Amino acid sequence: MTGQVRTVDGRVAGRRGQATRQKLLDCLSEMLSSSPYRDVKVIDVARKAGTSPATFYQYFPDVEGAVLEIAEEMAKEGATLTDLVAGRSWAGRSGRQTAEELVDGFLAFWRKNDAILRVVDLGAAEGDKRFYKIRMKILNAVTNSLTESIQELQAKNKVDKDVSAPAMAGSLVAMLAAVAGHQKGFTSWGVKQQELKPNLALLVHLGITGKKPAK
Repeated sequence: MTGQVRTVDGRVAGRRGQATRQKLLDCLSEMLSSSPYRDVKVIDVARKAGTSPATFYQYFPDVEGAVLEIAEEMAKEGATLTDLVAGRSWAGRSGRQTAEELVDGFLAFWRKNDAILRVVDLGAAEGDKRFYKIRMKILNAVTNSLTESIQELQAKNKVDKDVSAPAMAGSLVAMLAAVAGHQKGFTSWGVKQQELKPNLALLVHLGITGKKPAK
């Protein structure tokens, strides 16, 4: 954690205070993995962290405020997803690898942060601008890089100029997010995890290049 950590009333938290604050966030994250967001109460988070509700309120205004803290940290991590696309080649076998690594990294990020992403999606769907901005911060990291990739291919006459780079990139990222959030559901359709990744990578490669990936 970088920078000064402050309490709700503006005081700078000491080392013990920072540790307590982080423990509360860690316990909340764990509880979100096993309980519906609406069911998580301050008293339960405090009890799990071995402290009191009063201590919780020293660092967060409410559960939602603490959830937003967790979500902001996750969004910073999500910004690194751009590394899966930025500067990568979409030519030949390299393009196939780029598509596969993007899919793999995207699905892995969603699995790791599944609980908090569900809360972010819920808040965004309900029109909460704070959660919407966090969701878009994560998706924009990949969308912007994919847009640039398509535009670069268009400049080399490798992709039709009629293709809207932002629309294509946005559609692919929306698809990736939807699939990533539905990973467990694919088994009910008889789809194995090892089958999902290559087929999703195929769709991404087709969307970016207009061609099937080289074998």
